[in-house]
Amino acid sequence: MTDLHQNLRQNLIDLMLTPGLSGHEERVAALIRARLPVGLQTRTDRLGNLIATIPGNPEAPSVMLFTHMDQLGFIVRRVETDGLIRVERLGGVSERALAAQAVVLCTPQGDIPGIIMNKAHHATTPDEKYRVLPTPDLRIDTGHGSKTAVESAGIRIGTPVILRPQVIELAGNRIAGTAIDDRAGCAMLIEVAHRLTADNRAANPGPTVHLVWSVLEEFNLRGAVVAAQNLHPDIALQVDLMLATDTPDMADRGEMVLGGGPGISLYSFHGRGTLNGVIPHPALVRLFEDTAAAQAIPLQRSAQTGVLTDLSYVQLLGDGVAALDIGFPMRHSHSALECCDLGDVAALTRLTLAALAAITPGFSLSREV
Repeated sequence: MTDLHQNLRQNLIDLMLTPGLSGHEERVAALIRARLPVGLQTRTDRLGNLIATIPGNPEAPSVMLFTHMDQLGFIVRRVETDGLIRVERLGGVSERALAAQAVVLCTPQGDIPGIIMNKAHHATTPDEKYRVLPTPDLRIDTGHGSKTAVESAGIRIGTPVILRPQVIELAGNRIAGTAIDDRAGCAMLIEVAHRLTADNRAANPGPTVHLVWSVLEEFNLRGAVVAAQNLHPDIALQVDLMLATDTPDMADRGEMVLGGGPGISLYSFHGRGTLNGVIPHPALVRLFEDTAAAQAIPLQRSAQTGVLTDLSYVQLLGDGVAALDIGFPMRHSHSALECCDLGDVAALTRLTLAALAAITPGFSLSREV
């Protein structure tokens, strides 16, 4: 296993095991800061975005390379007199995957384990056996037995709740667990930071690169906008999952293969109440295609409806920001056990570093023909 693979694996595991619901990302940010190169200055804006800038050639277009560090989950909305807890969804939680899951309630007094209750199979009626309960009908049991005991433990309305962090190392380079979306991207940016600062940029400087670990992506997709408003990048590269389509349930959605290398998105559109998406800047598409070919890195392509990232809003700032979604194939998105191949994340890291090096003062973002 290469140093790159090993570093990505360890950082990803540690990040997956660190709670960080949208709006409550501080522990994840602290871990990332601790893993960054010694001497690399960071700052955190009022919203919670973690930012590190690596200066480069001021004549080259500046780049904001970002990924989100939050995860989806729940917020406590009510504690019943019997101590059972009711919650609201935060983010695109898959309700099909919730029954009987273990959760963690994050309080100022410490993390408290709980379980999402599931009615005993022996007592369910025929129609109940095939019905998925919506989140407002779910109850969480922490074992406390009363409202007073629950509240004494520090659980209140507004307490963040996440699915229990877990990691399952599968065969080969594959890893499954909680919040691979987008702790894999966070681990990748840590590696990019180390490799960019290790380069002799004074001798052969690339562009100025703003690394951003953003907040609130799973909630409202707007956290990265605050960082971009202050950084004024010319180019925005967003790192996130790409829907793997190599399983029977996803086969008609595309040609994205787990273990087949990194990917770029040629089209994304939410189309479910949010009329937004990204059609990437052609110069960035060419940059990644040409770089992948030169580096002999397989590059996969994605075009999806139902997918939306915070890049959709970043691209609209100022005079417009040249935008491209880049990423790694992932299975089982927004479930308790997502799955990726570390080989894809490693290849994406190498590809991104090579592409950044190719952004020179002569790199044109013109849309004129």
